[in-house]
Amino acid sequence: MPMYQPSTGRRGGDLKFDVGGGGQVLDLETAVKDGILDGGGGLICTGGVAEKLDLKKMVEELESIDVPSVFICPISLEPMQDPVTLCTGQTYDRSNILKWISLGHCTCPTTMQELWDDSITPNKTLHQLIYSWFSQKYLVMKKRSEDVQGRALELLENLKKVKGQARIQSLKELRQVVTAHASTKKTIVENGGLELIALLGNFTSHAVGSEAIGILVNLDLNSDLRTNLLQPSKISLIVDIMNEGTTETKINCAKLIQLLMEDDDFRAEIVPSLSLLVGLLRLVRDKRQPTAVLVGLMLLKTICSHESVRSSVVSIGAIPQLIELLHTLNNECLELALCILEALSTLPEGRLALKDCPQVIPIVVKLLMRVSESCTHFALSILWAVCKLAPEECASHAVEAGLAAKLLLVIQSDCSPVLKQRSAELLKLCSLNYSATVFISKCKLTRTIQ
Repeated sequence: MPMYQPSTGRRGGDLKFDVGGGGQVLDLETAVKDGILDGGGGLICTGGVAEKLDLKKMVEELESIDVPSVFICPISLEPMQDPVTLCTGQTYDRSNILKWISLGHCTCPTTMQELWDDSITPNKTLHQLIYSWFSQKYLVMKKRSEDVQGRALELLENLKKVKGQARIQSLKELRQVVTAHASTKKTIVENGGLELIALLGNFTSHAVGSEAIGILVNLDLNSDLRTNLLQPSKISLIVDIMNEGTTETKINCAKLIQLLMEDDDFRAEIVPSLSLLVGLLRLVRDKRQPTAVLVGLMLLKTICSHESVRSSVVSIGAIPQLIELLHTLNNECLELALCILEALSTLPEGRLALKDCPQVIPIVVKLLMRVSESCTHFALSILWAVCKLAPEECASHAVEAGLAAKLLLVIQSDCSPVLKQRSAELLKLCSLNYSATVFISKCKLTRTIQ
């Protein structure tokens, strides 16, 4: 909705348009430009149907469109549904101005003039203008929506008849309709969702499958459709299409698997681990596509929440690849990557893989107190796992990388008591190989703090 802009005065001689009841006075040029009047100077007429429309409903459904500023209440900055005019000539929505007066104010909110008359006058002409404008926009929106729904149904019907390239073309157009018009999602689910899933069969070409997945990932799938998609054969096909498709197809496949993994009926063994995981790591390493990296990390995090799959993630070399990526990631992706590494550090083979990465300690130490409290939490857990595994080797390496000073910063910060406790434990572990004097020097503290 547009912000209310108070009037800055008008030139003498301008043609004015009175919207009635002593309300706001507009110049004719502005009224025509804003669509309040048509080009001939008459009011917009929407016919008999408009009389049946509810203004409140229309305002809610048309919330995202730009509304003429003269329809906006200066108090709420929302379209007026019951405009009334004060003795000062300023118009407001009835509920807002009554609330203003009930709070003990005796002035006009816009002009701050004292109200010499506390009566309010319904601005019927402005109300009719608002009603007419919203009615017209609402009917146009409804007509466009009906046309789009009809086209979606037509395309769904075509999919039952056509094959080959014609089927791919129909799927492409249906995907464009779904992406551009959210109102078609329910129609497609109710009238063709199962048919779309049926396209994901043993003999489905990857061209057809990628288009069907591009549609399914944009739908609000009900439980029956999700259950159908959770069949191992369909999951395998989605993974195959992800591994061989374009970047956009890979992203759509990863999103769809993510959606299915959030279902209550999902079982971790359904996911064919190695082929999916290899494909995900390939997606995460695609630095040219930030969206691909984010989507891949989100799915990998969800997969790692299932303990039974974590060892497979470690076995394909995910840990060194993720460590190598850390310095290139934005904050959102960095938090996801650290969360994955923390989950993998709960496994013995995960801790060993972390220890064997030569850069893991200096990289992770730098991330402490750098991004968010969550990142600091994940980083501390990773460092604790590595240093606990080989205290003499790794703890010394961590101290040389500046860990002790960072831990003291965490302890003195406003972070949670849990983080402070973990930092104190890690600091104690790191100090075991040093004399007090040497360790204090490693902390790089001022004499006062010492």
